[in-house]
Amino acid sequence: MPIALVTDSTASLEPELVAAHGIVVVPLQVVVDDTSYDDGAPEVTPERLAAALRQKRAVSTSRPAPSVFAEVYRRLADEGATGILSVHLSSEVSGTFESAQVAARHAPVPVTCVDTCQVGVATGYAVESAAEVLAEGATRADAAAVARTRAAEATSVFYVDTLEYLRRGGRIGSAAAVLGGALAVKPLLGIEEGVITTLEKVRTSGRAIARLEALAVAAAGDREVEVTVAHLASQERADALAARVGEQLADRLGDRKVRTTELGAVLGAHVGPGMLAICVAPLPA
Repeated sequence: MPIALVTDSTASLEPELVAAHGIVVVPLQVVVDDTSYDDGAPEVTPERLAAALRQKRAVSTSRPAPSVFAEVYRRLADEGATGILSVHLSSEVSGTFESAQVAARHAPVPVTCVDTCQVGVATGYAVESAAEVLAEGATRADAAAVARTRAAEATSVFYVDTLEYLRRGGRIGSAAAVLGGALAVKPLLGIEEGVITTLEKVRTSGRAIARLEALAVAAAGDREVEVTVAHLASQERADALAARVGEQLADRLGDRKVRTTELGAVLGAHVGPGMLAICVAPLPA
């Protein structure tokens, strides 16, 4: 393990991928009724988180403290790592990257921290690509460059049933312009320079989901891509959307399928039940 790879729980990585590449996942925390849990803990499964939100219980999130990253970096150095690549969600929506940076300054081995300027699956694709090139012997700097490029080329668009959860968490960014009396609008949101922004405003969920599909197809262009549909408490709609997008992008997916995944508690707390997202990520050159 000359170069160790670290990320955070919002990357939504499949457990099999984490195990295969030895990726270390640092959990963010979700707080329900003043009790804090690690993202991914059995007490805050997506189903339980969605239920808590529907019941209007107090739900919030927090980043890992720098001391948590410092301990992870020390442990990896003790286990033989000569360097560490730490890849995280946008610093514009979470302090997680900042915590990693603070810890990196005092780590016993060199640490490169990457701000993907993305959220969720797009961060996961960046981590996955970094893991693949590290397995082939890439340097820490080269793997960091691959992660940044994969994240920059990915397109993330998502639909929420209501902006209320984003408003409560202060993550709405420039999309705040649609708040106030317009909370009933069904917005399509995206990530631009690490910030959640409004792409379009529609009046019905059906139209919003149809536009998600169209935007995903447009984002793929003529390139070979990987695609994931993410959701919270909306498996049926996610499966249907994945099937439709898969049909339209069949010639750009090769033998890959459109994956579906349910968001963890931390991201779910900010978007609420019914959220649907699509991430389109061109394959690395």
